[in-house]
Amino acid sequence: MNTADAKRVLETALICSQQPLQVHDMRVMFDYGLEFDTLKTLLHELQQDWAQRGIELVCVATGWRFQSRPEMKPYLDRLHPEKPPRYTRATLETLAIIAYRQPVTRGDIEDIRGVTVNSLLLKQLGDRGWIEAIGHRDTIGRPALFATTKQFLDDLGLQSLDQLPLMDTPAQQADVLQELGTNRLLTQSELPIPLDRSPTLNDGGFAKDADATGTVDSDGELFFLTGTQP
Repeated sequence: MNTADAKRVLETALICSQQPLQVHDMRVMFDYGLEFDTLKTLLHELQQDWAQRGIELVCVATGWRFQSRPEMKPYLDRLHPEKPPRYTRATLETLAIIAYRQPVTRGDIEDIRGVTVNSLLLKQLGDRGWIEAIGHRDTIGRPALFATTKQFLDDLGLQSLDQLPLMDTPAQQADVLQELGTNRLLTQSELPIPLDRSPTLNDGGFAKDADATGTVDSDGELFFLTGTQP
């Protein structure tokens, strides 16, 4: 198979795939006839081929994928004018602490933020697939140690945590996550989550649907874990 044909196969597979593809998975398509270095060279050539288009080929934590460029978001949003789910400041700061200081326990988060962390907030982040318990600290009570997932990196369009900008405070770190996530993390269409796990909140932080149930965290902010969207 010549280079042009191989690139066409890769391009088709990446466009049609619903999940990022890893290089070793791509080799299967060629019956392992192409080496890793060759495939990576072809992928970089594909990136250049698409450099002037509204779609870009990127490498994220779980592999390679095509995605829309950030500057296309205002136009694509007009196809789906509904508001994306909004996350409270407490949620973003908790996520930022886990992302920047992992692994951390719930107690670590409370010490840093100076307030009690509602267990439902951590469950919310876990249900989104952004954090997970990776072990337990060897201390009294053996509290769970939380870390971010590859899904979290994928939703931010990152390959690794090293690509997060360096910031000192949880507030600054939360701002970074919100800025990075404007085009991906906070966009409903990018989240593979059942509707009853992602109710839409209005500007006041309250669910739009009357059937949603929520809880108030220690900051007095209301966030929702379950609900039904229209």
